Order: sequence, then structure tokens, then C-alpha cells
Amino acid sequence: MSENTLQLLLDVRKARQQGPATIKQRQRKRLAEMVAYARANSPYYRELYKGLPERVEDPTLLPITDKKKLMARFDDWVTDHEVTLEKARHFVENPNLFGKQFLGKYLVVTTSGTTGTHGIFLADRRSLSVVGPLFLNMLHAWLGVRNILRIITAGGRIGLVLAMGTPTATGVGISYFGARLGRMLCPLSVRAPLSDLVAELNTFQPLILVSYGTVMKLLANEQESGRLHIKPVLIIVTAEGLALNEYDRIASVFNAKVGNMYASSECPFMSYSCEHGWLHVNSDWVVLEPVDADYQPVPPGIQSYTVLVSNLANRVQPILRYDLGDSVLERPDPCPCGNPLPAIRVQGRAADMLVFPTDHGERITVPPLLFGTSIYHIPGIEQFQVLQTAPLSLRVRLRLAHDSEPNRVWDAVHTEITCLLANHKLNHVTLEHADEPPEQTPGGKYREVISLR
Repeated sequence: MSENTLQLLLDVRKARQQGPATIKQRQRKRLAEMVAYARANSPYYRELYKGLPERVEDPTLLPITDKKKLMARFDDWVTDHEVTLEKARHFVENPNLFGKQFLGKYLVVTTSGTTGTHGIFLADRRSLSVVGPLFLNMLHAWLGVRNILRIITAGGRIGLVLAMGTPTATGVGISYFGARLGRMLCPLSVRAPLSDLVAELNTFQPLILVSYGTVMKLLANEQESGRLHIKPVLIIVTAEGLALNEYDRIASVFNAKVGNMYASSECPFMSYSCEHGWLHVNSDWVVLEPVDADYQPVPPGIQSYTVLVSNLANRVQPILRYDLGDSVLERPDPCPCGNPLPAIRVQGRAADMLVFPTDHGERITVPPLLFGTSIYHIPGIEQFQVLQTAPLSLRVRLRLAHDSEPNRVWDAVHTEITCLLANHKLNHVTLEHADEPPEQTPGGKYREVISLR
């Protein structure tokens, strides 16, 4: 562990021990520093923040940004004027450069464009230096010292079932950290046949297993059936949230701790889960603001339309009051786990919220997680995907277990979704059973709900 990493880790631990007031103080100071840096070094922000007070510690004073606005002004947005959009695009289009450092100092990732705009994001050394200490603090919260030592003494084997060979955050991360961890890391492509993944994991025997939520459910099914037989100490679910009972099931099937991370390409260190199923925001290094559709603050206990994020570490591309597109709910009272950090639950992306018109010209919104909690208890379902094909039409894709009865499963799914829709006064929505199985995004994930938008 480098001296800088140790210092940052001690700072993180000290802030947590001293409580919410100290954490808030760090957040306000770092926000003011980031705003000042952006103003001084980014033509875009210098123009955007004209007329604001000289020192800004309150994020609500800042105008709102989003991916479309920032990508349109990429060359003016970045603070290193050696960086241009043309150079960055050429870099991410070369598979041989995934995980290498752009201009010798930045990691570059792209987003898959599920919100309608492809993004190119750079991580500077300052940002990467924060990731390590926050990750170590997260492991300590999940495992404690004894289990961490158990993993280290047993070889620290980490199995990854993620999107490989892409310039997304996971693909670049695998290339970057794989070169440093060597044989400790076993990266497997999420697109590989399930039987191949099972065989590779059985051989490698990971102590930590990382994958997307929907893929982890498939692996848990394989473990339960006896085809997969691994003994991980920790399961890390990333990129996709699951119903709370699914985390418990996965923990039981693998007899392991299960941790969940909420992060993004724009801010890869946002939060980590606790044993009560809440995600605690690393608010000394990030600002998360739940807001409604008009960008007005949403109080704790109320689900937001979207969330604004400010990354307080990355200076090469300042992310300040950035519309992330996720719907979250902030816990209104202290979390019983004792963690002083703000606690949230992610309800889904605003882009994945299913919105249906009514006969009276109103709109009814259904969060995506309601579908999973409604049908995943039905025997025989390994995966599902709900696709909104028209304002009042849904197409349901299913991947079934080998021994299931397709007609019986579909009848049960149809009944459950019809009941869910009826509870939301959406009896006029039609359901269609798809012939094709659930499909992956370019980033290798399975989006369980895909809205018409």
C-alpha cells in the first residue's frame, strides 16, 4: 500500500468516526475547491458560472449539467487542453489501448448510451487515488479484518464475470487492474456460454466473485443445482440492483457475504451497501441530490425522479450537478447499521421508468423493480425482460430453467403482471409473450425493463 493510499484511507476512516458534521465539512470544502478549479481551468464552466459568488459551498447554487450538454462542449469542458474529443475518440476506438493511459495520465471509458447520448469520460490520477482507499474501506465494512486476512492468505483470488473487450468502465477496469493483479484476477466474459463460465469458475475457485445482478442470479441457480461448486468469501453485485430478497438468496446459496455497489462512469466510487440493504453514499467525496422532474429537492423518504451528482475528486473533467438519470430514495432516519453516511436505495433509471398514458390525459409511472419483485418468485424463471413496444403495450422476454413448463410459467407471469398493472389502474395495457430471450446491452448487462423512451 502506497503512502498516499494509506493517508487517504486514514482520512476516510477518521471522517466516518467523527460523524456527519465532519463528513459534511469535508464535502463543502472539496466542492468549493472543485468549483474554483473548474472555473479557473475549464472555459465551459467559466462561462456557466459567470455571476456566481466567488466561493461556492452550496451545490444548489450551481446550474445543472448533463451528458448531452457536456459532450457538445467537450473540448471546452476538459481542464487539460491537450485533451480533445477527436484524440479521445481515436483512443477508445483502438481495442489495443483499453486499460492503457491516454496521454500517459488518464484512463478513458465510454458509456453505452442507454440514456440516448454516448459519453467519453476521463479519470485522472487524483480520482484513481481515491478509488483504492474507498474500496478498502468498503471491504472492511463488509468483511471485517478476519475475513480480509483470510482472503489475502488464501491468495486473494478475484473472479470477474463482466463485459470484456469494450471501452466501458468494466472493460477498461479489467484491462487496467488485470495488468497489476496478474494471476490473482480471473476475468471472464459475461457473453460466454453459462456452461463455460461455470467450468472456469470451478477451476479458479474465486474468493471474491464480481458480476452484474442479473448474471449473479444465474450463477446462484447453477450453484444451487450443483453444477457450480465454489466457496467465495464475498460476492459483489455491481451495475444492476436486485430485489432485497435476491441478495439474501444469493448469500444463502453461496454461504458468503454479499455486497452491492452503486456507481457510474461519471463517478465510480459513489456508494456501497450495508447489511440492512441500504447504499451508503461516500459523501465526503461525492454530492448526491435527489430531485423531482423540475430539479427541485426531494425530501428523504420520497422517491426522486432523478439524481444530481457532483464528483469531488476528478479534476480533468469536472462533474458538477450532473443529471445522472437514476431514481433514488433517501432514508429519512439514521440507518440501524450505524454508518453515519447518507443511505439511499436506487429504484432504477428514469429512462427505465415505464410511463403509461391514461384516458384522461394523465401519466402513470411504474418503477422497474416492481416487475422483478412481482414475478421472480415464479418457479422456472431464470431471467426476464419487459420491453415497452408502444405507449400501452409490453413485450415480455423470458429465459427459463431447463425443467420448466413454458405454458405454465407464462400463465403465471401473465397473471402477476396483469395484477401489478391493475393495482396501478393500468388494465388497458396489453401484454405479449416474446419468442426471443432477454437481450444484452452493448455493455454486457441485461436491462430488466426497457421503456419506450
